[in-house]
Amino acid sequence: MELPFAELYKMKMVETIRRSTREERERWLKDADYNVFNLRSSYVYIDLLTDSGTGAMSDRQWAEMMLGDESYAGASSYLKMKATIKDLFGFNDFLPTHQGRAAENVLFSVLVKQGDIIPGNSHFDTTKGHIEFRHAHTVDCTIDEAFDTTLYHPFKGNLDLEKLENVFKEHPNERIPMVIVTITNNTSGGQPVSMQNLREVSALAHRHGALVVIDSARFAENAYFIKMREEGYANKSIKEIVQEMFSYADAMTMSSKKDAIVNMGGFIGFADRALYEKASVYNIMFEGFVTYGGMSGRDMNALCQGLYESTEFDYLQTRIKQVEYLADKLLTHGVPILQPTGGHAIFIDAKKFFPQIPKEEYVAQTLVVELYLEAGIRAVEVGTLLADRDPDTRENRYPRLELVRLAIPRRVYTNSHMDYIAAAVCNVYDRRNEIVSGLVIRKEAPIMRHFTVELERL
Repeated sequence: MELPFAELYKMKMVETIRRSTREERERWLKDADYNVFNLRSSYVYIDLLTDSGTGAMSDRQWAEMMLGDESYAGASSYLKMKATIKDLFGFNDFLPTHQGRAAENVLFSVLVKQGDIIPGNSHFDTTKGHIEFRHAHTVDCTIDEAFDTTLYHPFKGNLDLEKLENVFKEHPNERIPMVIVTITNNTSGGQPVSMQNLREVSALAHRHGALVVIDSARFAENAYFIKMREEGYANKSIKEIVQEMFSYADAMTMSSKKDAIVNMGGFIGFADRALYEKASVYNIMFEGFVTYGGMSGRDMNALCQGLYESTEFDYLQTRIKQVEYLADKLLTHGVPILQPTGGHAIFIDAKKFFPQIPKEEYVAQTLVVELYLEAGIRAVEVGTLLADRDPDTRENRYPRLELVRLAIPRRVYTNSHMDYIAAAVCNVYDRRNEIVSGLVIRKEAPIMRHFTVELERL
């Protein structure tokens, strides 16, 4: 008998979770205004809201926390982080921040001005929010294949070079300070970017005088897909692939709550010393002194250990195979999900799941609500609510993909939990025709509304 694949870790500590009743969930969700961000964590059985900061740290990460140096300036933990970033990414200079959106805030304070145009591959919510807050505009240059959820393409996160070139042709180049490449591309389904595309985007951007900034939250998962799918990389280590990926970048932002497997932390990496010095001013203002920047020494130590663990092939294989395990169960039942499966999540195609619900009634959020009511599973909408309103017209932006993301925390749930999730999704899918209406907004914030929006059922 062939031995099955099994997780390459064992558990040392567990946390109890509670299953609720349908009646409880109906009451809690109504009190939360049908926004799952407002639910208490104790009301959630399996939490797939995000893979950000929700992973389980290893014994070595916990050990590193005990060695943290909490000195205000010049701490050994800062020097360890500096050496780690140099070793993995090749950047001589970096600024620590308390998380990824803080890194964006600091870097964009230097680079983004009113009226600027920032092309990229499906900018995520905080990225777009920081850009539009500064009265600049994003342009999505993702390849068209990314928007067909059933089409197989190994690198659906790629930028379309013709689209990108047209942005530079249509706008003064001095108004395009950078191109943002998100790896993996979360908004379009956790899809990877190929090494060839990174190389070509970098050459194109530099030819027009623009910087290349990599949004690096899931860089290790992206490197895994390059190793598994791109010709010429099968025999390279994850670390070697990472080093080449970032050789094409001028800077990086990092939410370490993802592929560094910590609960809090982030940083900015710089290839250019002058840009680092400009950003340092804002880091001191917004985050803290340049050698801690909103992070404790113990968190820096755990982050460094996590970066090394996340670039181990065995860890990545275990992580991504669990996502594939859940995907296979859903596909067997006919549930429409984005294919191929991304690295950190399953993305359900809500338009195909509920074709009878009008787009104006927030189709993906309706599925999020139904999944919680069915089984106490908290997912997240990546659709019209997240796309927000056009900053000029204030009309809803209806994205080409209306998705529900089931983000799998790292090293947290077992495959028995995946079986439970699959059964819950399939149950909702089996009664999908009974659900004929969605939701309406009662109250929303002027920007990044999906976090705090209040909704009503129709």
